[in-house]
Amino acid sequence: MLDKKKVKLGIAPIAWTNDDMPDLGKENTFEQCVSEMALAGFTGSEVGGKYPTDTKVLKKTLELRGIQICNQWFSSFLISRPYEETEAEFEKATDFLKEMGAKVIGVSEQSYSIQGNMEQPVWEGKYVMNEEEWKLLADGLNKLGKIAKNKGMTLTFHHHMGTVVQTEEEIDRFMELVDPDLVYLLFDSGHLSFAGIDPEKVLKKYVNRVKHVHLKDIRREMVEKSREERWSFLRGVREGVFTVPGDGDVDFGPIFRILEEAAYEGWVVVEAEQDPAKANPLAYAKKARAYIAEKTGL
Repeated sequence: MLDKKKVKLGIAPIAWTNDDMPDLGKENTFEQCVSEMALAGFTGSEVGGKYPTDTKVLKKTLELRGIQICNQWFSSFLISRPYEETEAEFEKATDFLKEMGAKVIGVSEQSYSIQGNMEQPVWEGKYVMNEEEWKLLADGLNKLGKIAKNKGMTLTFHHHMGTVVQTEEEIDRFMELVDPDLVYLLFDSGHLSFAGIDPEKVLKKYVNRVKHVHLKDIRREMVEKSREERWSFLRGVREGVFTVPGDGDVDFGPIFRILEEAAYEGWVVVEAEQDPAKANPLAYAKKARAYIAEKTGL
């Protein structure tokens, strides 16, 4: 069982409205989204595109529902643009999150990413970094990590399908290069499983450097279909590659056990982007909440 005093449970708004494909869930308002999060029994949320940017307005709306902000996606471009550009945006993002009381920011390197290209098969054409780019990425993240640390926050890095850090070898290389006191791992069970990587193996290896967890399930049949039919990442989302914990093929038992044994402290966040017209967000949020309660005691 996970310690309720140390582990908090959140959910991402991407199940209600998809920021990469805004037609998915365009009918769902911000207020409906956070109300249903609370109704399903979650106390934390990541930031979505429909969320108010005025912290006073956002705080008031969330406090009414007993929800707090735990993280926000941040796109870095450390290997393709001048470092200063990413740093300026990172300063703004961390200031916003700090004002909201969040302790974590989730960074993903988006240089040459194919995840947002609807026409590009996710299994082909992924960019592979050279030695100079690996150094640029690690050095840039270490600098950003220091900025976050000075604000009392933690930089976590999100390995992701279609990006320069996707494979098991890339994750290992990344973890070897970054400063372990400044840059941590955002562990995502769904992206590992989608990439054909055993999430249990990765978590066991790096659990002491994990500071944020995304609980995402996959439908293995749809993953295989995406490979056979050469789907893009976004097509896979639309077709239902991802789902909530307990509804797909990921074995979460070992994942929860490793977190428990390591006395993990922080947020675990249900993040399963689906088409809300096919997968009712409240129904799936409640399904995930019941499953996690059963398996972890949270």
